[in-house]
Amino acid sequence: MTDSTRPEGTRTAAALLVDCLAMQGATRIFTVPGESFLAVLDALPDRPQIDVVTCRQEGGVTFMACADGTMTGRPGIAFVTRGPGATNASIGVHVAHQDSQPMILFVGDVARGAQGREGFQEVDFPAFFAPICKWAARIDDPARIPEYIARAYAVAISGRPGPVVLALPEDMLVEQVPASLAPRPQVLRPAQAVCPDALATLFDMIADAASPIAIIGGAGWNAKARAYFQQFAERIGLPVATAFRRQDAIAPTSPVYAGNLGYGPNPQLVERVKNADLIIAVGARLGEATTDGYEVPTLEHPGQTLVHIHPDPEELGRVYRTDLALCCAMDEFAECAALWEDEAIIPFDAGAEAHAEWLAWSTPQPSDAAMDLAACVAAMREALPADTMICNGAGNFAGWWHRYWRYEAFPGQLAPTCGAMGYGVPAAVAAALRFPERTVVAVAGDGDFLMNGQELATAAQYGANLIVIVIDNGAYGTIRMHQEREYPGRVSATQLANPDFAMLGAAFGGWSARVETTGEFIAALAEAQGRSGIRLIHALTDLERIAASGATISGLRARARS
Repeated sequence: MTDSTRPEGTRTAAALLVDCLAMQGATRIFTVPGESFLAVLDALPDRPQIDVVTCRQEGGVTFMACADGTMTGRPGIAFVTRGPGATNASIGVHVAHQDSQPMILFVGDVARGAQGREGFQEVDFPAFFAPICKWAARIDDPARIPEYIARAYAVAISGRPGPVVLALPEDMLVEQVPASLAPRPQVLRPAQAVCPDALATLFDMIADAASPIAIIGGAGWNAKARAYFQQFAERIGLPVATAFRRQDAIAPTSPVYAGNLGYGPNPQLVERVKNADLIIAVGARLGEATTDGYEVPTLEHPGQTLVHIHPDPEELGRVYRTDLALCCAMDEFAECAALWEDEAIIPFDAGAEAHAEWLAWSTPQPSDAAMDLAACVAAMREALPADTMICNGAGNFAGWWHRYWRYEAFPGQLAPTCGAMGYGVPAAVAAALRFPERTVVAVAGDGDFLMNGQELATAAQYGANLIVIVIDNGAYGTIRMHQEREYPGRVSATQLANPDFAMLGAAFGGWSARVETTGEFIAALAEAQGRSGIRLIHALTDLERIAASGATISGLRARARS
């Protein structure tokens, strides 16, 4: 319907929806366009403050939206069409859910009169998405759009942040609504206060502890939480470990930083957690990856006291037996802890000891490998700015960066805690658009890259500046590692035949280089720094050297046979 035929004093429901997004402060949406929400696409040009990023696959859309929410603390916004569009997009919803990141996915849906008939591309989206998001609903009444959008934002950012999914019947979007129907204002929830009595109890526990440790990073973590918690931990000498892929939760230069938990951690850090008499988990859910299968610490942790501090009451006591639970905002807790005075606490030496252990663990040692990834990461640390953002998907290749890179900035790490492959390139595109002044690096394995490498077309279209490092060992390396451990010498389904990734990068209009040695990598990195746009380094590595922890295929086979 054109402006000349629209009834006076009305607008489309789609225009109202876009106005609602603008009212909530949305500045960017990610989409693959679909005919089911053409009315929204028509309304967007009238709101130039909302940047529209057109992607190449719906998984890339939701990965970018998830990463954007991670960086801003506000919901990343995604629009996809029904059926294949929504099912493709579901991977990003799952990542946002397990990563506790705010996101809103809008799905164009079949017309209301066709619902329930299994029409073209029809899916019951509230039922489909309910297990992997905080709230899934369908907006059938256009007059309720302001209500639904305000609620979606509130749900996405409150408590444990996460994704919301709203289905939009295509006929609903073109209905006329009164122009007087206004967007609801931004929901400003009061900060969750810290209970003074609980805080006093915590400090009594710390004063009585002999070997405490903190595990931090996760839901609601932000720059304020990072600064204040670091101040608090340094004041009392408390060792601080970060949860899996939350390494930017504290500055690595902090004299109490003990390293990261998750896959391939420092064995000394694992022992430190096992031997701690007091564990203080702040923001972390204590999920399977962080706790090595719920073993570090154990679920009942006999002989250990567990304090769990989280913004969502449903997470407290849900999995772990908790001795003291505090439900509050992470930044509010960190500030209160930093300002709390307690003369009974004698500063611990353990923080400095744990930091020294991490420094030794994260310092590369000489290697005879032609392509020594540890040395490559060290070279990146020397060459790139301290606030460089590292974005990666899933695979053993990431272990070298987890171990040897120093995540100085916040945000500085975009990586899926749920282990989704294909996340790194879309996340890097979102980061390059959100922080064009910063250096952004996407690190991907060969299998990982080809799951969403097509989003380099999106990077090229919007002039994003990013460096892409493709680690090519000709295999699904993580699965191969498990395969060699469980079924040594019986290779099945993990070998890959790869393209020339350097030529592929050039096909997207980028600069690229193919490297086979550490020296060639360092030279290529230097040349990439002097350029802009897409810069892709195709690094060929030896499959035998399969993990940053030093694991090799021959070693895995030997251990499996012994």
